[in-house]
Amino acid sequence: MPNHVHLVVDVWEVPPSSLVHQWKGKSSRLANLALSRSGPFWQEDYFDTLIRDEEHLKKARRYTEHNPAKAALVKDPRAWKCSNARRRDEYERLPWQRGAGEISARIA
Repeated sequence: MPNHVHLVVDVWEVPPSSLVHQWKGKSSRLANLALSRSGPFWQEDYFDTLIRDEEHLKKARRYTEHNPAKAALVKDPRAWKCSNARRRDEYERLPWQRGAGEISARIA
């Protein structure tokens, strides 16, 4: 998204606030370099949500993947290059959700 970011991440030991601080720091330095500018790039604040169960996780992923289409940046969510939507197969699975036997069969 040109003016915000949606992420669905599995947080283990590092607090989300630390992860966001690191991501914003690195990406703002790189963006300012690319745009030949300086100063604050991101707003200071962020919003997070604790995923309650598998159904909530599915909804969060779908919301995140469909956001560029909802904002009329693309017609099909799979067209957004920074999204996992384009990696989903005909059963809506991501590569890591597919069985190892299925991947091996496609490679052979």
